Amino acid sequence: MGGTMRALVKHYAGFGAELREVPIPAPKPGEALIKVKATTICGTDVHIYGWDDWAASRVQPPYVFGHEFSGEVVEVGEGVTHVAVGDHVSAETHIVCGSCPQCRRGEAHVCVNTEIIGVDRDGCFAEYAVMPAGNLWKNPQGVAPEVASAMEPMGNAVHTALSGPIAGRTVAVIGCGPIGVMAVAVAKASGASAVIALDINEYRLDLAGKMGASHLVHSMEEDPVERVRSITSGHGADVVLEMSGNPTAIRQGFSMLTYGGRVSLLGLPTRPIELDVTNELVFKGAQVHGIVGRRMYETWQQTAGFLSSGQVDLTPMITHRFSMDEYEEAFEQMMRGKSGKVVLYP
Repeated sequence: MGGTMRALVKHYAGFGAELREVPIPAPKPGEALIKVKATTICGTDVHIYGWDDWAASRVQPPYVFGHEFSGEVVEVGEGVTHVAVGDHVSAETHIVCGSCPQCRRGEAHVCVNTEIIGVDRDGCFAEYAVMPAGNLWKNPQGVAPEVASAMEPMGNAVHTALSGPIAGRTVAVIGCGPIGVMAVAVAKASGASAVIALDINEYRLDLAGKMGASHLVHSMEEDPVERVRSITSGHGADVVLEMSGNPTAIRQGFSMLTYGGRVSLLGLPTRPIELDVTNELVFKGAQVHGIVGRRMYETWQQTAGFLSSGQVDLTPMITHRFSMDEYEEAFEQMMRGKSGKVVLYP
């Protein structure tokens, strides 16, 4: 295709980003070029924009960041058969090697050589993005671009919730950011007997209610462990989905877990934490699952199924929409904590 495009570039090792004209990438063999229709901002993007310690240790400016998007295939490289020009697609943003022991045993989501677009290589906050064709998920043309973009983070919620049995169980979701509220909806759609949403942010608790939570717990206004035990007749939650990464919340999650229950951890603490392993894990017989990414491509099939069936509706959690020119306002909205998913349109 050639030419240039507008892109949001992490331009230096510090706060912020910059809109620039950069070359349109050309697809290599096995790759496809996608005209981006919508992107959604992730917490990872906020870390990069704000330039915290994690970002400083991981990314190398200048480069195009952003990793959640949807769009239309406009060009394919040599040997591509999985997608064709005109297809509407979302993207699995973890690019894996296919040859490590994890990939070869069908667990590519924990590939030891994973690269993430917008983190380890150029991303999607741009008019065009190039991807390995095998990483693209074809969507029906009627799927709204912002919903198709949000399928990637929804996949995290699906993977976390469905890493063990849900039907007929009480589920506590700790942390009601966008992925947390999507996990609320997935747990409800999967037949949970009760879905308890916990957070310290009233705005996000309200979103969790709109997404189907049966109980809302403000963890600064009442004891979350005692409240969950009260809801569950003293037994504790059968399943705890930890989405916050907050050390105190993680410890509370193990305390509110019933004996023989399951904790699935997606949230990322910024420092090591101390747990009462003897009483909260070993003597409880707890199942503990660390969750990374999405299972390729089982999780994508489940995610698409929830959306196409209407069992999960993402509309309530897509709360703000901005043009790429308004990126500063979009990131400020995210950092204020009073938003669900924030969309940027190139």
